[in-house]
This record gives sequence, structure tokens and C-alpha cells, in this order.
Amino acid sequence: MTNLKTFAVVAATVLATATSASAYNAFPFGETFEQTDQLQLDFVRAEGAGTVEVYDYANGQRGALLGSKDVRSGVTSNVKVNLGLGANSDILAVLNVGGNEVLIKDLDRR
Repeated sequence: MTNLKTFAVVAATVLATATSASAYNAFPFGETFEQTDQLQLDFVRAEGAGTVEVYDYANGQRGALLGSKDVRSGVTSNVKVNLGLGANSDILAVLNVGGNEVLIKDLDRR
């Protein structure tokens, strides 16, 4: 019985930790973006040092990497990702922390 209780406590702790870690990561923008040569984010909140990567996103398919910007653990303010010539379609913003994609957001071009 003690092993079962221990297992239940460990499982609950792991589940709570995983949920809070994934809930920590954030991009502060809506569903659309202006078509420019740069995507500007007021801030990015990340559970660890990582990278914001922006991809072309057409017909529900991830395309070429348009640009990326390093972010630190915690909150990084005023994050600007250069997109080269700009996105010709919708884009996909991805927060990559420790080699894992922890947050993915698709944005529609205005």
C-alpha cells in the first residue's frame, strides 16, 4: 500500500510540474500579424534559454525558416525577428527551449 501511495504522489508531482512548465511559456500576440520584414514581440516568456523561430506557413504546412532570435530564460522584452524579405503567407512562430518545441503559434497575415 505504501508503494502505491508513493507512486501516486510522484505521479501527481510530475504531472503538476509538466503542466506548470508548459503553461509558463508565452508569446503576447493575437491571431494576425502585419506583413513586414520583421516580427516584433513585446516579450517572450520562456522556461529556459532558447530561440524564437519563425517559419513560412502555407496550406497548413511548415515551410522555410524565415528568421530566428535567441531569448533568455524568463522574460525577454522587445524581441525582433528579422524575416528577410518578409513573409508571403501566414507564419508559424515556434519557441524552442533545450532542443524542444515548447510553444507553437500560427499567425495569419493581414
